[in-house]
Amino acid sequence: MENPNLDFIYLNEEDMIKAGVTEMAGCVEAMEEMFKLLKIGDYRMGGANANSHGVMMTFPDSSPFPNMPTNGPDRRFMAMPAYLGGKFDMAGMKWYGSNVENRKRGLPRSILMLTLNDKDTGAPLAYMSANILSAFRTGAVPGVGIKYFARPDAKVVGIIGPGVMSKTAFDATMATRPGIEIVKVKGRSQKSVDSFIQYVQEKYPTVKELQIVQSEEEAVRDADIVSIATSSPTGDPSVYPYVHEDWIKPGAVLCCPASARFDDDFILNRARNVADNIQLYEAWAEEMEFPAYHSIPIPAVHCMDLIAEGRMKKDQIDDLGDILMGTVPVHRKENEIVIFSVGGMPIEDIAWGTIVYRNALAKGIGTKLNLWKTPYLA
Repeated sequence: MENPNLDFIYLNEEDMIKAGVTEMAGCVEAMEEMFKLLKIGDYRMGGANANSHGVMMTFPDSSPFPNMPTNGPDRRFMAMPAYLGGKFDMAGMKWYGSNVENRKRGLPRSILMLTLNDKDTGAPLAYMSANILSAFRTGAVPGVGIKYFARPDAKVVGIIGPGVMSKTAFDATMATRPGIEIVKVKGRSQKSVDSFIQYVQEKYPTVKELQIVQSEEEAVRDADIVSIATSSPTGDPSVYPYVHEDWIKPGAVLCCPASARFDDDFILNRARNVADNIQLYEAWAEEMEFPAYHSIPIPAVHCMDLIAEGRMKKDQIDDLGDILMGTVPVHRKENEIVIFSVGGMPIEDIAWGTIVYRNALAKGIGTKLNLWKTPYLA
């Protein structure tokens, strides 16, 4: 009989840092490998379609129950389960609660944890702090796009929304295009702009010039790489950050992990539309009320709406995995402008979380916890 004793490790945020969660170059490599496994189908996510972003629980606008929370900005809980095969061969789930009001308490808007589980027994292997992990895997995905689509001699980056997502996306930019010299920053608050500038100055002394700009147009013009990562209310696409085609430098790549809006004529006739996982956007199109872009403000979601309307053909949007596997060319034409949509998937958390977990085991990092010596209900 096998030993029923069951231990797992707990990794707090400091442990995660010691185990390498902030090593962006390795994270970009992990995301690239993850996308290849995604393309061949060696993965599972939630939902009947196995491509669901996760299961979200929200609260009503009003409630007769005094203790029940009510709806508010980013007020939700979400479970994001996944399995990823290949060298990762790991199951798990990211779980988080989110509330803008957290900031008044000195807390992040979202507080995230990741559980890794034995794929056969379901037993926990690790329970880990996931705020940094999630931020770095989110930034690493644009990094994969930048590695393939951006000019090798890229020098100028435009930042619209200088929050956490843009900080880690910039880490990934520097990991894949270390020759960046100029960064233009457009933010809503002086605090977020100053924080981003300090972040870049402290980590990347090779950046020669940091410019604070007042408009999206100034951030986009002359930029080789643009990160658009603002928090915008959903429901009304007219308030999403807008980028006009005339502002965009030929050959630029625009990374869109959040709300962004472009003219339909540009999307349909001249832009190169690339999705990190086309099946994720198809799943959203199934799950969300049409038009899905009103609920999920990422450009590829709008492409799904255009396809549903018969205005766009499916072959007008490329899947990143096809490009990584070599079945679709990296560039379809010279100086094309790439709109790269980034949706976020739990298999990304599993990929980077597995590597960090294995690093922690190898280095003896973390706190061993015991679930049971012998299960009471065996």
